[in-house]
Amino acid sequence: MAHIIDRARAEALIQEQVVGTIFQEAPKQSVFMSLARKLPKMTSKQTRIPVLDMLPLAYWVNGDTGMKQTSQQAWDNVYLTAAELAVIVPIPEAVLDDADFDILGEVTPRVHEAIGARVDGAVFFSANRPAEWQNDILTMARQAGNNVAGGTVSYDTLLGPDGVISKVEESGHMVNGAVASMAMRGKLRGIKTTDGVPLFKSDMQGATQYTLDGAPIYFPQNGSFDSTAAQLIVGDWSQAVYAIRQDVTTKILDQGVIQDPTTKEIVYNLAQQDMIALRVVFRMGWALPNPATAMNSDRLLVPFAYLEPATAKTTYKATVTVMDSQEEAQAIAGATVDLNGSRKRTDSSGAAEFQLFDGTYPVKVKASGFKPASGTVTVKGAAATLSVNLIES
Repeated sequence: MAHIIDRARAEALIQEQVVGTIFQEAPKQSVFMSLARKLPKMTSKQTRIPVLDMLPLAYWVNGDTGMKQTSQQAWDNVYLTAAELAVIVPIPEAVLDDADFDILGEVTPRVHEAIGARVDGAVFFSANRPAEWQNDILTMARQAGNNVAGGTVSYDTLLGPDGVISKVEESGHMVNGAVASMAMRGKLRGIKTTDGVPLFKSDMQGATQYTLDGAPIYFPQNGSFDSTAAQLIVGDWSQAVYAIRQDVTTKILDQGVIQDPTTKEIVYNLAQQDMIALRVVFRMGWALPNPATAMNSDRLLVPFAYLEPATAKTTYKATVTVMDSQEEAQAIAGATVDLNGSRKRTDSSGAAEFQLFDGTYPVKVKASGFKPASGTVTVKGAAATLSVNLIES
């Protein structure tokens, strides 16, 4: 029998080649921050934005000696409040020394990507939304009736008279961008005419241009898009604004302790355990000022709309009832109820109804001839109510 030195016998002497680069995708950026309008850097935690709240009116004068009528104009304040995103990544120093790659250099851009995903999730869907921020885009669109139900992706739900594009146009704005789940790409390619001709692509040779009425469609790849809440969001993104209080700041810590956020127990002692920690902090705020316009004089409409999935997430009715402060309280019709950025007017019974997810929402109420009042309404798996009594001014 012939003998050889095969691979099994020489395995200890064979050097394993390791590719000098890590196979991975490039970090993805925040879609919202690439679409919305960036304001100058904040100089404090809160920035006040004056917003047009009421438009003046003009009147025809009857005859040569007719009396001219008066009008008025008003402004409101929208506050942009900075919230903080932060993370600490502990790493043993021995691991850093023994690694063939720059671990800190690999971790940092991934943390930046995670920050962008958190921003998108909070602004679009209220995912882990900071308490200081106003309602998310979907919640504000839903209160304005700008949600298209049914889940069907068709010409009618997108571009028809009751489609998402028309919902935005009714607010006096033009859609300049859309954000959708990756699954929407296939659904768009599948839309066909009655003759079976695809609307988005007529052949299989060129790249499909994903646009709606000329507005580009963006498909977030940072994991932030919640397809259980919406399939597609469209709007005039120039109306949404954000500002940065503290840009992404990294710091290497080698002293101190790290506690469990829940139990407050010390989990790492950096100096004692020869560890370092990468701390990343980012602070920003956003708002949808939604000023009064000729087509949205009462500011009840919003420049965003969305297409719901086939099975929409469950919302609960929150009713705010506004009464005066008389001994026998009377309903105040036409009062403006601002529920964390979502505005409605009370009906003849003094009620304004909102469709909300679980959470606690600040409420501000104002009516002509009365002093403003405020309160909070909490939704927790069931309908909620809030009664507000206004005092005459």
